[in-house]
Amino acid sequence: MTDRLPCHITVAAVIEDAGRFLFVEETEAGRRVLNQPAGHLDAGEDLVAAVIREVREETCLEFQPEATLGCDLLELSSGSVILRVSFCGPTQRPAAPGPRDAAIHALHWLTPEEAEHGWPLRSPLVMRSIQRYREGGRFPLAAVGGLVRAPFA
Repeated sequence: MTDRLPCHITVAAVIEDAGRFLFVEETEAGRRVLNQPAGHLDAGEDLVAAVIREVREETCLEFQPEATLGCDLLELSSGSVILRVSFCGPTQRPAAPGPRDAAIHALHWLTPEEAEHGWPLRSPLVMRSIQRYREGGRFPLAAVGGLVRAPFA
């Protein structure tokens, strides 16, 4: 029998406009860092619904996922693992934007080079997702499937 470590599922949105990518500035472990709009999967959500919600909460923009960029595993120093599924697509401003998540200090449109050399990144997965996007790797949204509920208790 092997030890099983906790696994957390997160989603992230890679949003590009004219060579610049949307980053959120947030605080992690007491320091300001850059991340894509991203967050944890909530109970009862599928991955696509989660990334749409996270982008709306963190940026007040409506995100339309067009494809998934795949997934990565990040092993934390605690030994637990984060499974991060990234998506790409455009955004638009909603007719009536709601309040932005208070944990987000600012939004920045930066080239990957500006982001890497001017800011600490929340994790190495931030640039890994952009690299996948730039390389053209896209999978249909159906590749991530949907939420299936077990027919038994």
